[in-house]
Amino acid sequence: MKKRILTRSLMGAPVGLTICTVITIISSINRGTGEYYPASPALMAACGGEMRAVVLQTVLAMAYGAMWGGASVIWEMENWSLLKMTLCHLAVCSTASFLIAYPLRWMSHDLPGAFRFFGVIFAVYAVIWFSKYRAIKRQVEQINSKLEER
Repeated sequence: MKKRILTRSLMGAPVGLTICTVITIISSINRGTGEYYPASPALMAACGGEMRAVVLQTVLAMAYGAMWGGASVIWEMENWSLLKMTLCHLAVCSTASFLIAYPLRWMSHDLPGAFRFFGVIFAVYAVIWFSKYRAIKRQVEQINSKLEER
């Protein structure tokens, strides 16, 4: 189990960095100035410069990807109910998301910002949950079909 978590975490780290980089590109395009912003202006201001902000963002983006990657092992707990897997995965991933988003200034540092942030997290999570539910349902149907053939 520990080996799978470590492997998934190591695979998740570059994925987190890639996603973060794509987000910075999209954010820069949305600003419409024709310039690339490698980190949010708020993060650059808080860090006292662009280089410190980019280094912090890179490290935390990799940690974020690693946390989500490692948490994916939760979905393989065959002796757990779907509800238990869902709640555990949601707790791990939403906590990880908040712990990364707050220092990186991906969210406003006020209560409405936190509510918006968790609203987005829960909406994305609902999509993930539904896809997992469908996959598990298909597995059960395949197992039942094979049992009926016997």
